[in-house]
This record gives sequence, C-alpha cells and structure tokens, in this order.
Amino acid sequence: MPLLCLADFQAHAREQLSKSTWDYIEGGADDGFTRDDNIAAFKKIRLRPRYLKDVSKVDLQTTIQGEQISVPICIAPTGFHCLAWPDGEMSTARAARAAGVCYITSTYASCSLEDIVAAAPEGLRWYQLYVQPNRQLNKQLIQKVESLGFKALVITVDVPKIGNRRYNVTDLKKSLLLKNLGSPEKGNSVPYLQMTPIDSAICWDDLSWFQSLTRLPIILKGILTKEDAELAVKHNVQGIIVSNHGGRQLDDVPASIDALMEVVAAVKGKIEVYVDGGVRTGNDVLKALALGAKCIFLGRPILWGLAYKQGEHGVEEVLNILKNEFHTSMTLTGCRSVAEINRDLIQFSRL
Repeated sequence: MPLLCLADFQAHAREQLSKSTWDYIEGGADDGFTRDDNIAAFKKIRLRPRYLKDVSKVDLQTTIQGEQISVPICIAPTGFHCLAWPDGEMSTARAARAAGVCYITSTYASCSLEDIVAAAPEGLRWYQLYVQPNRQLNKQLIQKVESLGFKALVITVDVPKIGNRRYNVTDLKKSLLLKNLGSPEKGNSVPYLQMTPIDSAICWDDLSWFQSLTRLPIILKGILTKEDAELAVKHNVQGIIVSNHGGRQLDDVPASIDALMEVVAAVKGKIEVYVDGGVRTGNDVLKALALGAKCIFLGRPILWGLAYKQGEHGVEEVLNILKNEFHTSMTLTGCRSVAEINRDLIQFSRL
C-alpha cells in the first residue's frame, strides 16, 4: 500500500524500527513540549489565498548561498543514518542529488565523508560541525570538507551540553560509530559513547578563527532570538538556521516557526535565514517561506524515508511528496514563483 503523506512514513518507520532506535530518532528533551510544539505551531498559521491568477506554470526553484536548488526543501543534519538503513548517509546523499536539493552532512555521520561524497559526487552538500575541544581536529575536519567539495560550513551553536533526553542509547552502542572523528593513528571510527564532549567554551569571538581557516560561507544553526541574530550579522556569518534542535536540547523554548519572524526582522535582509523543525506538509513549507525563510530543512522525516524501502528511494519519496504538496500549496494560493511568496499570504489564528 503506497504511503501518501509524511505522517504515513512516520507510522511505517515506527513499525519497522526497533524501540531503542525509534526512541533515539523521535526523542525530545525533558517532557518533549518543544518537540511537539514545533508541529503544533504551524497549525496556528492560516493561509490567505489569492485567486484569478494564471498559475498554469509554477516555478519551485530558488537559490541558497548562490547555489540553485529545485525546491526550497532541503535535508537537515541528523546523525547515524545507518540506524534506519545500512547504507546510511550514502543513501541520503544519493536521494538529495536525485531531488536537486542540499544535504547537510552531520558530524555524527555513520559513513565516512569520502564515502558520502563518492555516493553522490555532483550533489550539493554542506557540512555541520559540532565544535570539538581539540582545535586541531576542528581544523582538519574543516579543511577536509572544503577539499571534498562541500559548499558551506554549518556550526551548531545550541549544544554546549547535551540536553536532558529521556532515552537510553546503551543497546545501540555497536551501531553508533562516528567515522570522521578518529585520529589517523587510532583509526577513523570512534564509538559514540566514548567521544569527547562538544566544546562548551566556544563563543562569538571564536568565529574569526573559523573564518580564518576556510573560504566557505559559515552558517550558524540553532539561533532563536533577535539578539543572537544581530550578533551573527555583526560577526559576518553568511546565514542562520533558526532551530531548536528538533526539541532535543532545551525544552520550553519557542517553536522554530515562532522564532523565525523575530530572527528575519533582526537580520534585515543582510544574510539568508533558513528554518528546521516541525515541517510536515507543503503548506508548512509555504508558511515558513512567507515568514521569511529562504528554505526549510527536514530532519526526522528523512530518517523515516530511509526506513521505508531501499534507502534512498524512500527518502526520494518523502521529498517528492513534500515537493508535490508544496506545488499544490503555491498553485492554490496564487504563487507562480518562490519570489511571490510573502507575508501577505498568512495570518495567525486567534485560537
């Protein structure tokens, strides 16, 4: 029986995956309020369609950091794709290339960077960095991804410490191997449970050091406030991903879509702003773009797709369903191009 929407993929993945894997993928911080609110917040936004326009041709294409993508629906960094499908991130990379969208590869990838690139050499890739206490390791990673053709460096800023997550990964430890954080002397794989903590000392002044290492645009992932958005502009980064880490870090923070407007207003068009968290329908994509996002990034639904069938084919189906829904949303609201999506298309419900 075909799966018709992202919720169908979620239900199927829950049946297919072990309980420990499911808990790891779906888990949120503390009570999971922010994780759930990421989805619920979209339902508080209503669409204001405009009719009697010629929508016989609707163009979904846009650009991010100067690179063209087929649709403003890209793949967020999530770890350990091998938990959902044996080929892991290699399948994800192939699906992203087939769909013509950007894939942000996680520091916690379960495949080597070389294998991910070889799987989809012409794909558009960014690299997400969890800053390591070992400065030399950070430098090596950044230089490697630049040499491998990654097009941007995404620094996650909302994990100075792992949030309170009420699930246990102990029985997954044999599967949770980090292929890109090992030293050449000791081999390239590091068990997740033996890795060093993320650097909690990183601060705004450290961004100049990262900028000195690379010509890649630097994107900050995890910004939720206008104050930090203004500081991002001041420190000459090229983009922001408005994100609460899928509700996995600090519970009781705003839903990403609710924080988006504040961040967009603060940057005043000087840098690109993206958003992740809670996108489940084409209408959600439209709402995010109407509030100022340049594109959205999908997290958990990509893992559901990997668990569906033959790895990348499931991910391709997830992306195609959302793309087709977004096309319908644009057509039915009178938008002939992504550039025509604006704030006038939405209103906030009083409920």
